[in-house]
Amino acid sequence: MTAFKKMGPFSIFMLWMSMLLPQISLSQHVTVLENAYAHNDYWHKRPVFDALDNGFTYMEADIYLRKGQLVVAHFLPSLQPSRTIDKLYLDPLKSFFENDTMGLTHPPITLMIDIKSSPEKSYRSLALLLQNYKPLLSYYENGTLCKRAITVVITGRKPVWTIAHQDCRYVFIDENLIQMAKEKNSANLCPIASCHYNRIFGRNDRETISKKEKDALCRYVQIAHQNGKKVRLWASPENVGVWKELLNCGVDLINTDNLVELKTFLLNRYQDFARTK
Repeated sequence: MTAFKKMGPFSIFMLWMSMLLPQISLSQHVTVLENAYAHNDYWHKRPVFDALDNGFTYMEADIYLRKGQLVVAHFLPSLQPSRTIDKLYLDPLKSFFENDTMGLTHPPITLMIDIKSSPEKSYRSLALLLQNYKPLLSYYENGTLCKRAITVVITGRKPVWTIAHQDCRYVFIDENLIQMAKEKNSANLCPIASCHYNRIFGRNDRETISKKEKDALCRYVQIAHQNGKKVRLWASPENVGVWKELLNCGVDLINTDNLVELKTFLLNRYQDFARTK
């Protein structure tokens, strides 16, 4: 028992509890929640690790390029030069995967980086920084996709053309869900398709969704899934009613700032799903 107390949140894989459950049990205390997405993860007391401790493997950080540093922040006035993307995310994630003293395999993590400043300049700086973490990063080179421990996906002010035309890149793109059917980008470039909740539902102060709205969302989800992409709606209401509706429509990733609340909801849903089978 002493050894287990010293283990980190993702230090050991357990066997699949059930082939019916969309989850992987990793330890006595943490279950990976494949539908959970930590929006603005850096707002939490312990960026990265609060998310991991609650079973999230998708997390998001906003960045601004300032004086050669990629600083993590939501608004310009709140910039703190010491809170850089490498110090808050890349270095901790590198240590998380490399310090696996038991020789076990951790679940892969997707880091969504939302560029808030100049897309081209910010991406050039980010691409240079990512060179220091290449052994851990998923990449695409000359038509071949290699998945590794960390997948970096660019959202926000995306330099789409620049990224799409690189022979070798260590990043991917968060596609516009509304434009997805027209643009027809490969999942090797755009593994996730997202849009603002209000683009489909008009406003975000309701817990119920009409049949017409559900049908529209289901069509987008179907197209995305047919092309191997996961779907996310951002700025969605933080309540159980909406979460249920989104999952019922096939949305893959639920945005939240409330890690514990979403974890509780998803665990209950997975258990209910298993009991009905």
